[in-house]
Amino acid sequence: MKIIVDDIIIDVIIIRKKIKNIYFRIKEDLKLYVSCNYLCSDSYIEKLLIKNKKDIIKMYNSMKEKESVSKDIYYLGNKMEFVKSNKIFIDENTIYGPSIDYVNEYLEKNSISIFEKRLSSLIIQFNNLPKFRLRTRRMKTRWGVCNKSSMTVTLNTKLIHKDITLIDYVIIHELCHFKYMSHNKDFWDEVEKYYPYYKLARKRLKY
Repeated sequence: MKIIVDDIIIDVIIIRKKIKNIYFRIKEDLKLYVSCNYLCSDSYIEKLLIKNKKDIIKMYNSMKEKESVSKDIYYLGNKMEFVKSNKIFIDENTIYGPSIDYVNEYLEKNSISIFEKRLSSLIIQFNNLPKFRLRTRRMKTRWGVCNKSSMTVTLNTKLIHKDITLIDYVIIHELCHFKYMSHNKDFWDEVEKYYPYYKLARKRLKY
């Protein structure tokens, strides 16, 4: 379903679940998510959307403005000077590219090469690690995930904007989960063996 508000076409995602009320929310992808109960028909939702067009466009513009606030580029913890260019490349503390948003997206999409290098330098400290794969994806609430069932370690692409030391901490954190899955005392003792200042790293990452 789609709705047109002030000449803006907004995708509508309907999520039905066991709730009494109907909720509208514009998320970071600028789509309108409608949560409602199972008995709520599409036609009824459409009427509500038309009735609440003003509120919807306010939410949309607010989220769009929020997404465009980040007008800085941080690469491995360093604030980079941006110079507009058709091609993306880095020259010391200057990064060239078509736009700041495009460059940040590019850095995140290509973050795995940096993460692989850090993993290679850290993994030699560990013994008896199982064979696993390294993956990346953008995550909202986690910096990393260790999944023992699929034997994967997934790192948040947003880590590419953080210091190398913080990237190292997240990698060590996830590797330690192969030994201890829960965040108990044994787990944190294990993390401390490889990263003594883990509490400071957690504070800096708000982990």
